[in-house]
Amino acid sequence: MRQPVGIRSLAVSFPSIIRTNDYYRQNHPELIAQSEQKSAAKVFSSESSSNSQEIDLWGQEMTPYLSDPFRGSVERRVLGPGESSLTLEYRAACDAIEAAGLCALDIDLMIVTSMFPEEIVPGNAPWLAGRLGLRGAAWNLESTCTSAPTALQTACALVRAGEYRNVLVVISNTFSRFSDDNDTLSFLAGDGAGAFVVGPLEANQGVIRTQIIHTAETCGAFVCEYTTDSRGKSRMLIRGSKGANKMFRDSFVKFVQTCCRDVLASADVTLDQIDFFIFNTPIAWYSSVYIQALGIDPQRTISLTPVYANIGPVSPLANLYHAAQLGKIRENDLVLLYTFGATGTAGATLMRWGKVALGPAPAPPLSINLLDKKIPVLSK
Repeated sequence: MRQPVGIRSLAVSFPSIIRTNDYYRQNHPELIAQSEQKSAAKVFSSESSSNSQEIDLWGQEMTPYLSDPFRGSVERRVLGPGESSLTLEYRAACDAIEAAGLCALDIDLMIVTSMFPEEIVPGNAPWLAGRLGLRGAAWNLESTCTSAPTALQTACALVRAGEYRNVLVVISNTFSRFSDDNDTLSFLAGDGAGAFVVGPLEANQGVIRTQIIHTAETCGAFVCEYTTDSRGKSRMLIRGSKGANKMFRDSFVKFVQTCCRDVLASADVTLDQIDFFIFNTPIAWYSSVYIQALGIDPQRTISLTPVYANIGPVSPLANLYHAAQLGKIRENDLVLLYTFGATGTAGATLMRWGKVALGPAPAPPLSINLLDKKIPVLSK
């Protein structure tokens, strides 16, 4: 019998500034006017696909948002003065440790994903470990937007193997630092962090099965380029490729159906038995495509795109945290978590939710009324 191991506590952390769509209307009206010639339009457009099934799902769910230059985002949290990926990570890590009833010395291993770290090399793990006062191991792990479930799988395996007892996983995303204000991809860029402690749980709780596959088919969808800013300093920027949308159309549905089908089959569980679904939702229509691809009730999942925009690998943790906070997930519920990461991995994790202690609600508070927005009323 497998040792019951899984998430013991969960916390999220967001920066102090909320940037609404009005910010861009007031400060970049010319960019909005030119939005259909900019990156967001090139990455997510109405171009055709060679796969008719995926046109029906990806294309049809995306189409209602194409008249909106913000592609369904209404707010996004962005770094303010004195804030960084490390400050967000530190706050989330401290909250997760405290919620688990532990102290820093109880953490045997910390796994960190920083998208992107403060230094090119190394990642944030050693810096964060020093600030937290950890005495155990700490290393970096990266698998684009599937980093959280990949780290969860790694942590569970190491705890089951007896190598470690309490593993802290910390995930951050600071896209606002790497987005050009003159590029419409900045409309989608948000910042945040999440952390969770993995350890032994009560019988029949925790992670049951995980299925992760590579997403080589989407290599090149997004690229990182180095440029020089107005002060002569080197700066990395994220760019979307013109072929990204077709890559997603031709593979997105296949990945979610393959991963979820395989993980459920390995556990002898059906979709109807799942109490709640957690997805990564960096773009507004991701959730709708997942719902259609799996044929599930929309009430059995949650999407925070309107309030957080694209927070990369933090997205599934934010969705998981708020679903639990709102009482949508309760102890012993069967939860299926699926994430897609371009140029990385896609993965499904089946877990029985335990007595997961939540960190404090993030500040600024969440605009709950925005969660019901399906198609924004905004226009160019």
